[in-house]
Amino acid sequence: MGVFEMSNNSKPRSPELKAPLGACDTHMHIYSRAYPASSKAWLFPPDFSVEDYRKVQARLGLQRTIVVQPVTYGFDNRCTLNSVAAFGPGARAVVTVPTDVTESELDRLWQGGARGLRYHQMQGSVTEWPDVPVMAERIRGTGWHLQIQFDGLEFPEHEALLARLPCTLVIDHMGRYAHPLAVAHPAVQSLLRLAARDNVYVKLSGAYHIAHADGPDYREVAPIAQALVRQGTDRLLWGSDWPHPTETAETMPDDADLLDLLLSWAPDPPARQAILSDNPARLYGFG
Repeated sequence: MGVFEMSNNSKPRSPELKAPLGACDTHMHIYSRAYPASSKAWLFPPDFSVEDYRKVQARLGLQRTIVVQPVTYGFDNRCTLNSVAAFGPGARAVVTVPTDVTESELDRLWQGGARGLRYHQMQGSVTEWPDVPVMAERIRGTGWHLQIQFDGLEFPEHEALLARLPCTLVIDHMGRYAHPLAVAHPAVQSLLRLAARDNVYVKLSGAYHIAHADGPDYREVAPIAQALVRQGTDRLLWGSDWPHPTETAETMPDDADLLDLLLSWAPDPPARQAILSDNPARLYGFG
C-alpha cells in the first residue's frame, strides 16, 4: 500500500488531551484532482476530502478549522474556498494571491471565508519574497494577515524584513527548520525575537517536518516549542497539517499524537485554552 493510500486514521485512537470548547486546527489542507495543479507544482496528492477531515476533526474533539491553500494549486483557490463553504461557519481559509489582485477580488475572498494570504517560500511556490512587503502594505489596518513559511535556517536573513511588516504575521510550523536546532541557535533566536512582537503569531505545528523520524514525541523539537510557550501563549496557535502528503509510511504521524504534544509543550490548561481556542477565535474572527 502506498503512502497516499494509507488512512491517517490507521491507529484511530482519541487523544489524551481534551480540547476546550471552540478548539481550532489552524493548519490543514484539502486536495481534489477535480482542480488543476499549478505549473510549478511538485506534490500531487490524491483526493483528501472535507468528509475525510471531518472524521479526524471528530476524533480529535475539535470544532473549528482553517483550510490552508496548498502550494499544489498555486493561485487557484477554488478547492480551498469550496471546502470552507462545505465545512460551514466553523471554517476559515488562508489563500494565495498575486500582488496585482484587485480589491474586489480580495473582498470576494473575504466573503468566502478567507482571512490570510499565504507565502510559502519553498519548492513549488508561485510567490516571491518581494511580494511580501507589497501585500503587507496593502492589507495594513485590515483584518487580513500574512502567513509565511520558508527554510527556517534563513530566519536571520529575513528577520529585519519580517519585523518591519505593518500587518499581522503568522509563522508556520515553529519556523520549519530543516532539522532540529538548539534554542541558542541564531535561527531559533531570530524566531523568538519575532514571536515576541505583538503582531506576530506562531503555529505550534509541523514537528515532523523538523524532527523527521522522532515521533510520536518529537523530543528534539520540544525545546523550541517550550521556549515559545515560556515567552507567552497569547499569540500561539496549533495545527495538525493534515493530511501530511509529504510523509512516508514510516514517518506518517497520528494526528492524536500531534495534539497530545501540547500536554508536554503547554502543560498549563489556560495556556492550551489560549492556543487552541482563544487565539484562533481572535485571529480568524470566529464569533
